[in-house]
Amino acid sequence: MSDSAAHSPLWWAAPTAPGAVDATVTVPGSKSVTNRALVLAAHSSEPGWVRRPLRSRDTVLMADALRAMGVQIDETVNPDGGEAWRIIPAGLYGPATIDVGNAGTVMRFLPPVAALADGPVRFEGDARAYERPLGGVIDALRSLGARIDDEGRGSLPLTVHGAGSLTGGAVDVDASSSSQFVSALLLSGPRFNKGLEVRHTGRTLPSMPHIRMTVDMLRKAGARVDAPQDGGTRNVWRVTAGALLGRDLTVEPDLSNAAPFLAAALVTGGRVTVLGWPRRTTQPGDALRDIFTRMGGSYEQTDQALTFRGTGRVRGITADLHDVGELTPVIAAVAALADGESVLSGIAHLRLHETDRLAALAKELGELGCDVTETGDGLRIRPRPLHGGDFHTYEDHRLATAAAVLGLAVDGVRVENVATTAKTLPDFPDLWTGMLGAPDGQG
Repeated sequence: MSDSAAHSPLWWAAPTAPGAVDATVTVPGSKSVTNRALVLAAHSSEPGWVRRPLRSRDTVLMADALRAMGVQIDETVNPDGGEAWRIIPAGLYGPATIDVGNAGTVMRFLPPVAALADGPVRFEGDARAYERPLGGVIDALRSLGARIDDEGRGSLPLTVHGAGSLTGGAVDVDASSSSQFVSALLLSGPRFNKGLEVRHTGRTLPSMPHIRMTVDMLRKAGARVDAPQDGGTRNVWRVTAGALLGRDLTVEPDLSNAAPFLAAALVTGGRVTVLGWPRRTTQPGDALRDIFTRMGGSYEQTDQALTFRGTGRVRGITADLHDVGELTPVIAAVAALADGESVLSGIAHLRLHETDRLAALAKELGELGCDVTETGDGLRIRPRPLHGGDFHTYEDHRLATAAAVLGLAVDGVRVENVATTAKTLPDFPDLWTGMLGAPDGQG
């Protein structure tokens, strides 16, 4: 460790658990639900409310982008506490410039919205955002009648020259690299003149729960949607043109962001209760109940919360995480602390996320002593005695939370730029140390 690194303000000393964790936590609202709700509210024919939204970098970027195109979003407080955002839709317009940061939902959900605006809308973002795939959305919108200038890159930066409406109709898209391509088109489909028929043409389609979330939220906003999960044509979604209703929506806790907290119970042999865990949800994070049970824990669920318990033993797992890839970093961290080998598969698409998550996990877990091998579509993890060291996060929020889980059991883990967790989980260091009843671990 260099002397300069030792004094860098970007490094956070992940606290070691003093014993079995016993805590109750409140996880902030779902990013996926919040950003979908904002887009649908902007398309609605009447004002609506989004209550207890997640306030994080990704959701603030989404709100600011919609404001730039003419949508009014007033931030207030619920009578019982928590934020409430009042969304008042208006005619969308340009010129506007949108900063997408490195938010997949913003860079993919909003070009279809911009195609409905009257005037040009420019999309810019972080350096990594320019490397992430966007061609599926761009090509689909062009097929549907939109004019987009991306200088042939198939990625950011780009300008959508909105004409105030879009013809719509049938379109093919290869969403193998991101289910967000399908969700992006569906969310704006009711506003297209002919509605929308999306056919996925690729071999695989990751993160199907997120598409089911999109369909569910569209229907609750009054849209008519035919989807494969209802017995329709495989890989084809149809949305009928029509007005959307203004909703009064309370956002669920982000279950994917609950992953490190449930993992804390598992790896310390403790107990963690997550308040507000819904009985029924389309969130991919709900799969944690089964996955972490297979890895050695157990849970109890009521209408108010989910309580997860560890036993002090962590088992390896063989799991296809194709539908729930965003859970991979924390699962990999738990697997590195298990008593046997784990094979995680179906997640080749993670190479195209905030960073190449497979390469990053293999490198960083390996640097701490674990035997990790990248496979064609995942990771093979053979636990070894771990030691402290620096864990680089590559500005990826989920790598930072994975490192915090390792730090519970391994003394001396330092996390690079833990502030990157603000992308979807604001105040994570305080939530984490609060769970442990420990002082802040800033190093």
